[in-house]
Amino acid sequence: MKNIISQENRNVPRRRGGFTLIELLVVIAIIAILAALLLPSLQSAKSESMGIKCMSNMRQMALGWHMYAQDNRESIVLASGSGPNAAVNQYAWCQQEESFDDQPQNYDPSVDITTGPLYPYIGSYWVYRCPADTSVINHGGQLLPRVRTVSMNFYLGGFGGTGATNGGGVGSWASLYPVYMKTTDLIASRSPGPSATWVFVDERQDCINYGNYMADMAGDVPNEPSMYQFNDDMPGMYHNRSAGYAFADGSAAIQHWLDFRTTPPLQPPVLGASGSTGPAVPPLNVPRDVDVRWIQLHSVTAIPK
Repeated sequence: MKNIISQENRNVPRRRGGFTLIELLVVIAIIAILAALLLPSLQSAKSESMGIKCMSNMRQMALGWHMYAQDNRESIVLASGSGPNAAVNQYAWCQQEESFDDQPQNYDPSVDITTGPLYPYIGSYWVYRCPADTSVINHGGQLLPRVRTVSMNFYLGGFGGTGATNGGGVGSWASLYPVYMKTTDLIASRSPGPSATWVFVDERQDCINYGNYMADMAGDVPNEPSMYQFNDDMPGMYHNRSAGYAFADGSAAIQHWLDFRTTPPLQPPVLGASGSTGPAVPPLNVPRDVDVRWIQLHSVTAIPK
């Protein structure tokens, strides 16, 4: 039997499969809108995940700090040494002065990090670096992550057991503050107390240098908020304008900064620098910055008169 196709059916155009240009544009627009809506959530989730990892690192650092003190009659590791080849340097938690130069101590943890007195109690050099730190060393064309983001509270051991001295950017307030040498020094009447005294902080990658972070106490005693400032050291802002802290009681927290002057944009790496770098060189004046006050209150307590 022959197939008979009517003239009417032959004249009807058949539609090809697929999308028209307008349909494709509509789909692309919808995808772009959804991506724009989801991207902030994904970035927030990533930041939160890194913040959790950062707190875990900080707890591990605090635990190692406590274990060292327990094995040494409550004497603590020092925040910094006391100059080249000083005998007391062996008690400094690290002797490295970090920079962006192609020097082994900046990218090789075996040069300083793993040889320090605290390392046997921690056992992993990865916890010395915040997972959100993006700084690298250009080593012969190979980009290697820097070894350290963490700094220690200067007032825990100071420079080889000595405190800050007036001069070199340090104000007359220096003589008012003690250096704690034992965990037993951290009693409430002489310090912020174990639960409020921070031991480690994730410092900004553009200004970290020595193993210590010296909180500038200008404006603390007598209380004068107009004198608040950052001097060389500034806290990290890796987790949505926040920094990781470990405290003397073994706890850890992510401290969120409230004043935008605390978190200026990162500055480009400075090669060959022989001193401090970053936005707080020279001192960055930030009158009435509540973040400065938080750092002061959790760093050290002035010696009673």
